[in-house]
Amino acid sequence: MFRNILSVGGLTLVSRLAGFIRDVVMAAVLGAGPVADAFLVAFRLPNHFRAIFAEGAFNAAFVPTYARLREQDGAASARAFADEILTAMALVHAVLLALALGFTPQFVALLAPGLADDPERFGLAVTLTRITFPYLALISVATLVSGALNASDRFAMAAAAPILMNVCMVGTLLGAALFPTAGHAAAWGVLISGVAQLFAVGLDAERHGIGLRFGRPKLDPGTRQFLKALGPAVIGSAGVQIALFADTIIATFLPAGALSALYYADRINQLPIGVVGIAVGTVLLPEMSRRLAAKDDRGAAYSQARAIELAALLALPFVAAALLVPDLTMRALFARGAFTNADAAAAAATLQAYGVGLLAFVVVRAFIAPFHARGDTRTPMIASLTAVALNVALKFALMGSLAQVGLALATAAGGWINVGLLVFFALRRGYPVGDAALGGHLLRLLGVGVLVGASLFGTQLLAGAVLQADLPARAEVMLLLVILAGALVYAGATIVLLGRGFIAGVTGRRAPPLPQ
Repeated sequence: MFRNILSVGGLTLVSRLAGFIRDVVMAAVLGAGPVADAFLVAFRLPNHFRAIFAEGAFNAAFVPTYARLREQDGAASARAFADEILTAMALVHAVLLALALGFTPQFVALLAPGLADDPERFGLAVTLTRITFPYLALISVATLVSGALNASDRFAMAAAAPILMNVCMVGTLLGAALFPTAGHAAAWGVLISGVAQLFAVGLDAERHGIGLRFGRPKLDPGTRQFLKALGPAVIGSAGVQIALFADTIIATFLPAGALSALYYADRINQLPIGVVGIAVGTVLLPEMSRRLAAKDDRGAAYSQARAIELAALLALPFVAAALLVPDLTMRALFARGAFTNADAAAAAATLQAYGVGLLAFVVVRAFIAPFHARGDTRTPMIASLTAVALNVALKFALMGSLAQVGLALATAAGGWINVGLLVFFALRRGYPVGDAALGGHLLRLLGVGVLVGASLFGTQLLAGAVLQADLPARAEVMLLLVILAGALVYAGATIVLLGRGFIAGVTGRRAPPLPQ
């Protein structure tokens, strides 16, 4: 499990670093003004739907069904099932795309109503959305192919494909002079990346004999099981996206730049969620499914506990940085070109608010996995929708005084509510939440986090006092020193406070074998 987590996480890290380069280029070319806001609306809309209909929800229903058919009935049966789902997915997305392209102004007005008072931003958002929306269909099919690869224990290409989005967008942004606006350049980069990602995973699937074809949909037992699991999973994912939709809708009523502050803060916030949280969830689900199918409840609980600990350990430096050095982080990474120090300060305050809930979002998939591994997508849906309802209520309560920072704080609170509800429901159903060692390990992990945070904050103060104010790239140098100091303290504290036994556990060297 650990090796697969490293593989998925490592490739996702490369993707996120490429995404950081993309965001640096985008900040310099687009800035944080009206064109940036219009593009971010056009960028978010297909991505919200992608997150609802693809990725987590789709994989929660598709991967266990595909893996079970492949294990019990053979690869041909699993491939026939995937072919049926491919045809159904293509039909659904064809209808959705036609509706979206035909009613784009109404669509944008519904999901970003604040832009209606600014005809220039609204018109540009409509135009850019018509360019980006076909990306949804392309990436959804790519997700289906990636799910088949993951269920066949092939994780690399599915994890590497998102790198292509960043490469394509950087390429079009660097050639922005060839487009009507920089927003057009970014939008075309999104669409081109959808084609590239589908080609990449499709080619990998063909090479390994997993290539999909269109097949006639029919309600056989595998399809019925898939649909039964998909419904609650989609609704649960929709709940999360409702909260993000609320961010987009509310932010359009806030002063210009609020959407951009949310976007750039969330990009940093999403780095550990994508690299650690998604990697842990991607690998833990099939691991727990296999152990539970073998009646190894103790091994499943052990795997969950070590996954939670590993996710928390890897997320700690990011949490500490978001809470204690957000302003330095945003200035060093983005404050150049059209992105000013004032823009960086607004994004930093937003990042700090996101940091309050960052750990919850990193570990949440490890708390969802026990339910999905048992074929229960309904309970996580209930937890998600409850958390979202409270989240959205908090957004409206906090937006007046805190603007986009209030939206981020509400998101953070929603993350912890979701985790708390998952723990409550698991205990009520008699599912073990980790093992006996988990609680003690989490307390020691908290100690590591405190030491790392102190080192980051202290190094920032010391570097600020020592380095001259007119030093070229002063913020970048300060951030580098902070990272180096934090890394040294992090490594030392992990060894001293957690010990070799803990490290052996989370790296899988002490994992109980799967029953034969």
